[in-house]
Amino acid sequence: MSEMDDYDFELPREQIAQHPLPNRTDAKLMLVDRKTGEIDHAHVRDLPDYIHPGDALVLNNSRVVPAKLVGYRAQTRGRWQGLFLAADQQTGVWEVLTKTRGTLVDGELIIVQDRQGRDALNLRCVMRTDQGHLLVKPEAAGSPVELLERFGRVPLPPYIRDGQMVDSDLKDYQTVFANRPGSVAAPTAGLHFTEPLLRKLGEQGVAISAVTLHVGIGTFRPITADTLDEHRMHSEWGELAGATCEALTSARAKGGRVLAVGSTSVRVLESAALASGGRLAPWSGQTDLFIRPGHQFAGCDAIMTNFHLPRSSLLVMMSAFASRDLLMKAYQEAVRNDYRFFSYGDAMLIY
Repeated sequence: MSEMDDYDFELPREQIAQHPLPNRTDAKLMLVDRKTGEIDHAHVRDLPDYIHPGDALVLNNSRVVPAKLVGYRAQTRGRWQGLFLAADQQTGVWEVLTKTRGTLVDGELIIVQDRQGRDALNLRCVMRTDQGHLLVKPEAAGSPVELLERFGRVPLPPYIRDGQMVDSDLKDYQTVFANRPGSVAAPTAGLHFTEPLLRKLGEQGVAISAVTLHVGIGTFRPITADTLDEHRMHSEWGELAGATCEALTSARAKGGRVLAVGSTSVRVLESAALASGGRLAPWSGQTDLFIRPGHQFAGCDAIMTNFHLPRSSLLVMMSAFASRDLLMKAYQEAVRNDYRFFSYGDAMLIY
């Protein structure tokens, strides 16, 4: 028996949400009280009843880039897929994670097709990296973000329609407050918020602040090691700006709570606190922090999160905050009560 068996659960396939609800705030909201162990049920639209005046809400403002590229090899006409990872600003060369039949050679041409299936963008192969990623150079003017917004597709996780996007995903798989491009996956707890809900929270005295964590491809990867000690966390870039840090510190000083929306916001806050000896301070940089049982939370007092995949680092993170026994009890209740799971699913408030 592996240590990871403690973070496994059975989930009926029909409870994996394939589309968001027409109104984001109609999603169910499970309430988990860490002190009493009580579990209750509400809806996201009821959040103003559970977030108090003086509390601070922390959102991840990273914007999903349409980083999935679909096309074919000009020489063989064989199908090709890639996922944009990064770009060299000086050379204009892109680093791409690729999926194709056969071996691509230096100088080979890839034709990327737009979302309507039309030939749209030429990529010239440069070389492979030591990690097996492909370096390509676009034969078109424009920044990476501009070209991806025109020709890329939303890189949906495989549990949503086998990763096949529809036009509505361009809006649905993006938070209403996203303004810093850089993620290949949405900070999904933030998908539940609408502008009217945020406005209502602000009007009742909740401080609304933003951090940035650009969600990387590692978010799709389950823990494959048998023990938590063996797992190596992926690295992502994040930032806690000075003004946000000041707002959160002020809220706490007046008796308010810091409520992090999503595991990505938690990761920024805890990385910042860890870098400053256990207190919140401005921070930016790469983080490979793996939050697991035993972690002493210093950056947040409550967490709003979606329901995560079995055996995932995100499930382990929430177990560290709520306790494994309480969290797995909550997940079992969610299955019994037909909660919708994963990116387009329902939410949980742990406090």
